[in-house]
Amino acid sequence: MIQKNLMYFILWFLIQLLIKTNCQMVPYKPEQRALHTATLIDNKLYILGGLYIDGSSVPDVGKDFFYLDVSVSFNTQNLLWNDLSTINTVPTHYGAASVEGGANNSTLFLYGGTSVTVMELVYVFDPQSNSWSIPKPTGGIPIKKRELTGIIDHKGIMYLWGGFIDFNTSTLNDMLILDTINLVWEEGSVFEVPTGREDYGAALLADNNIIYMGGFDGTNELALNEVYLYDTINNNWSTKVTSGIVPSGRDGFSAILGLDGQRVIIFGGTASVNSTDLIPQDSLYELNLINFEWSIPKVSGQIPESRMYHKANVVGNYMVVSFGDGYDQTTESDILLLDISKVDDYIWTNEFYPLPPLPPPPSPVSGKSLSSLSLSSSMTTSDIPSSATSPITTVIGAVIGSFFGGALLSFGGFYWYKNRRRNVNNQVEREIHNDGQEIVQPSKNEHIVINEPPALVVNKRYNQELIPIANNVHELQQEIQDLKQIILQNNKQTTNTMENNN
Repeated sequence: MIQKNLMYFILWFLIQLLIKTNCQMVPYKPEQRALHTATLIDNKLYILGGLYIDGSSVPDVGKDFFYLDVSVSFNTQNLLWNDLSTINTVPTHYGAASVEGGANNSTLFLYGGTSVTVMELVYVFDPQSNSWSIPKPTGGIPIKKRELTGIIDHKGIMYLWGGFIDFNTSTLNDMLILDTINLVWEEGSVFEVPTGREDYGAALLADNNIIYMGGFDGTNELALNEVYLYDTINNNWSTKVTSGIVPSGRDGFSAILGLDGQRVIIFGGTASVNSTDLIPQDSLYELNLINFEWSIPKVSGQIPESRMYHKANVVGNYMVVSFGDGYDQTTESDILLLDISKVDDYIWTNEFYPLPPLPPPPSPVSGKSLSSLSLSSSMTTSDIPSSATSPITTVIGAVIGSFFGGALLSFGGFYWYKNRRRNVNNQVEREIHNDGQEIVQPSKNEHIVINEPPALVVNKRYNQELIPIANNVHELQQEIQDLKQIILQNNKQTTNTMENNN
């Protein structure tokens, strides 16, 4: 009985290993898109919606919803996307704005966009429960706009400026403000507000100002010789004139705040009405926030093609660019990585390494352990071996695991089947050959000579050979059925656990 249960466990384990490995070997591959949203929450970069860029008669990409885990290292040539499309209840759309809002900035807020079906003004996604909901903020019902950038401050306030409305060619310059914690709408100042525009660049600065630049006013791409600051504390606007190597007017580009908080980095976009892509040498600029001077940063690595209508997020030491128009998905990854950790040398790279986790808060220690604590705290991060697994190693491990998992599963099943078949055949053979014959009981001690004839045991089951055969076959069929039920139950439990974890 113990051997049988052990064999069941081994078979179940090998099946789970094989299923998990094969799932890793067939990753989810999303469609190329533009005008999507990219929201970073708890080390997961969530991608939602977007627009086909191949001239498809169906403009949006459907209800695609997926994320990239940025808590682990990866290579952009081997991305492991996690598909959440089956739980997505948001209508197909593009041109929406999103932020990480709510209490502790732990939920995804989606605003606006355009859709061929009826769409609510705001949607909320909770990563803890993997569920969408439709909040009902108070304070009036603002209009639904598209192709604008959502900015969230440190108090959970979402700022939505500019954009335009469907079926209206005029761009807007109003500021909508949503408190994502208390769910209340407000409106920002219109005094000295910039002219209306869409597809501009925007970023929250360290001094609680939001910087706006460039964009499209419905007729032309707007110049970057001026940038605009919205003070989120005092609710007012100001203008800064820029100098240096000023980029050409453009829209559909991204803007992020550098890691030192003293510069804004822009990437990509288009400088023409017909959405012609920029050349790579004209795609990357930075603006010094101290003197508002533009420059082209020093960059090493393989410079990628420029992109437009993409998204960019700061993740650890990297500017992470996702999707967009202007590149060939068959030859270039959907994700670009620019290492911005060194302000005097940015690096285009395929390798992503997350920052080490923050150390836990110090706890009271005794005098005896104080010296050992001081010794350990004096270690630098270079003293700690990296636990990141190389993506190449992951692929090799998956291939080897799949091969050996399949081999072990086949061997285990074959061994169990042959062993069980041999036992049944041996018993049947003994039953048949002993029909009506005397069975000699062997001596328990081969070294003792017994002169008396051995005791005879007469087989009293004459003409009953088919009974044990039928019983053994029935028992074998029942055990196979039990094995199937155990595997199906465990697979169901494993699937439920994976869905809950996601």
